Amino acid sequence: MTAPERPEGPVVRVAAVGDIHLGPDCRGLLRPSFETLPLCADVLLLAGDLTRHGTVPEAEVVADEVRDLGVPVVAVLGNHDYHSDREADVARVLTEAGVTVLEGGTALLPVDGGRLGVAGVKGFCGGFAGRSAGEFGEREMKDFVRTTRRAAESLHGALEDLSGCEARIALTHFSPVPDTLAGEPVEIHAFLGSYLLAEAIDGAGADLAVHGHAHLGTEHGMTAGGVRVRNVAQPVIRKAFALYHLPLAGGREETGDREGTGRIAPPPAVDAPM
Repeated sequence: MTAPERPEGPVVRVAAVGDIHLGPDCRGLLRPSFETLPLCADVLLLAGDLTRHGTVPEAEVVADEVRDLGVPVVAVLGNHDYHSDREADVARVLTEAGVTVLEGGTALLPVDGGRLGVAGVKGFCGGFAGRSAGEFGEREMKDFVRTTRRAAESLHGALEDLSGCEARIALTHFSPVPDTLAGEPVEIHAFLGSYLLAEAIDGAGADLAVHGHAHLGTEHGMTAGGVRVRNVAQPVIRKAFALYHLPLAGGREETGDREGTGRIAPPPAVDAPM
């Protein structure tokens, strides 16, 4: 296979992975690969489900894997990281290790040739156009859909705040498009993401969208507005991280998916549902 051409002009090298599901028995598993990041990447994005059950000891393992890597690390949490109702503590542990944890916020990173902006939310489920839940009926259903809508609104606002950046990335855990769910049972697509996230991305503008969550899904997808979407769940990319080259010219096309240069890390065993 012919390697994709490297784009002309400045690019930002984006390493990304999600759904690493680390626990105490995984200590040191990813560190050797992550230590190669200064050689090949300008930033590491973590797309949620960093722990198995959202406990502080698990978060401490993740923190040790990504501490002092020599590149900025930006993360969102996933549903596993919320499971024990300790998500604030998980975020605190990661923040103390130097990770920027986003939930409706932004990270602005100076890179060679410009500024990279990352807008991040966990997101939520609800389904996709024509097959989605509506904000109608019982209070429980309304609350369910409002959770997704509010996440999408937060993502839209965060992306707008980054409108002056030369490149913008939307980082979520749940998927904004059904494309990257190919391989998952159709019956559970509604629980893997929401079209409202894609509407937020297209409405505010982005150059790349990165998510996880869909372990049996597909890496490549696209929003209706033409924004490239990448599912970087580790069981999908089957390595320590995926690497993408993103032009800093403000274009919407991310060019040249690259192999991560670290050793391939098999997906850790996970003893909880996705």
